[in-house]
Amino acid sequence: QVQLVESGGGLVQAGGSLRLSCLASRGAFSTYPMGWFRQAPGKDREFVASISWSGAASYYGDSVKGRFTISRDNRKNTVYLQMNSLKPEDTALYYCAASLRSDYNGRLYALDDYRYWGQGTQVTVSS
Repeated sequence: QVQLVESGGGLVQAGGSLRLSCLASRGAFSTYPMGWFRQAPGKDREFVASISWSGAASYYGDSVKGRFTISRDNRKNTVYLQMNSLKPEDTALYYCAASLRSDYNGRLYALDDYRYWGQGTQVTVSS
């Protein structure tokens, strides 16, 4: 059973930056494609970004392209989400997730593509 723990959330002003981290324990982290999702109050959980097991390929939701960057360090069992130029509409609970799928090279957008989920870290962007 893979355990995922997110950290790095907080309160930031619009235009600011945050870096989220997700530490994985148990399981073979370096073989899992990883993703970040977010969920705002009253809304569905949405895809933010994903990354292949090697880190060579990454994918982004339209609303964060050019502002967010996903990366990973397999030696540290950690995936990151660097968030720049934050907007109030980025306010949400952010989740990391691990997939067991070996196809699509990390291009995994759906909730069902992921097997393991963290508990989330809150990001609040004030205007």
